[in-house]
Amino acid sequence: MSTHDHNARVPLAFLLPGARARVDALDDAIDPTQREQIIAYGLAPGRPVIVLQQHPMTLVMIDEVELALEDSVARLVWVIRK
Repeated sequence: MSTHDHNARVPLAFLLPGARARVDALDDAIDPTQREQIIAYGLAPGRPVIVLQQHPMTLVMIDEVELALEDSVARLVWVIRK
């Protein structure tokens, strides 16, 4: 797969505001308690997300829920751009 492939798997932290993506995986480096919390908010593999902002935190919309993530966590959420 080319690094310029539109459907490339990238960290959530790398997407620009307005980008739409589907969650591919949550890295094992995410703290288990934090992983449970973000999955409870709907940030789970297979779910679509829309990036609302990246600074000072990554803010995403999942269905009707807005979720803010620290950059260190957003870098560990793998997504596939739509």
